[in-house]
Amino acid sequence: MSLKCALFSFNFTISLIWRNFADEMRTVTSHLHLLALVLLFMLQPVAGMSQIVVLRDQEQFNADSIRRDYDDRPYFGLYKDNYFTAGTTLGGTPTKTNSDVKFQISISQRLTKSTLPLHSYLFLFYTQKSMWNIFEESMPFHDLNFNPGIGVSRLIIVKGQLVGKATMLIEHESNGRDGLESRSWNKVSWSGAAFIDPNLMVHAKFWIPIVDGENNRDILKYSGIYQAGVQALSSNRRWVLDATFVKRKGWNFNGNVTLNVGYRLSRKANQFLMLHYYNGYGECLLDYNRFHSRLRIGMLIRPNFFSDF
Repeated sequence: MSLKCALFSFNFTISLIWRNFADEMRTVTSHLHLLALVLLFMLQPVAGMSQIVVLRDQEQFNADSIRRDYDDRPYFGLYKDNYFTAGTTLGGTPTKTNSDVKFQISISQRLTKSTLPLHSYLFLFYTQKSMWNIFEESMPFHDLNFNPGIGVSRLIIVKGQLVGKATMLIEHESNGRDGLESRSWNKVSWSGAAFIDPNLMVHAKFWIPIVDGENNRDILKYSGIYQAGVQALSSNRRWVLDATFVKRKGWNFNGNVTLNVGYRLSRKANQFLMLHYYNGYGECLLDYNRFHSRLRIGMLIRPNFFSDF
């Protein structure tokens, strides 16, 4: 490719991204102030907060040793929850067409230690969510959603205590199809997670969408523009509860709800029995504009340090 062609292609791509960015910003700007207040609250130290530190033999660390402990962790690991579940639609008789398997594989590769500005980390991630019609003849996959990206994370450490994490992501999501079933969009997102106490974490995420899929131009009405949630552990760390609310476009209180309840199979394992409930739109890209209310049960594998959402 000649230099002139390369420059033309680059300029065309930038102009296309900017045009989509400007269109979507008019939609999401009105919500930015609200989410900024949520994130600012989450990243502030909470009065009376219990010590949240990375532990090794139950000793307390200062900020440098917390980062060093995190640097020493494996570069490759889990990113979001990994699960395999099966279930059916609520409110009706289970059939082979309204029952399915849903599973997710999510991994990350940390590319640096805490040597970047502000002691941040650069990492790659990949998440794949699959909707599998296992009860139908020939067991076809209904939809596969691919979500690769790159991001920068920073641990939030206050007075030698690890209180949370802040992350900026550039991510793409599509279902790998062409024609009328093609769905895709891109996001520049900011997220924060904060510990209220050792067994309670709150999190929020806001994204600026760049919708490039011609067949899902209205995806913000269904898959939303920001989310918030909570994760709670029982005192013996055998039970985990996740609740996430994704706000759909509009000023009314419409949104998509995900609830997960897990029971750890043994005290030293990170495998859980899982009850998974989804209510709303956008469960998968192909059916992003269709309402689903489904209950599933299966197995869950969670990251040990942070579970991202």
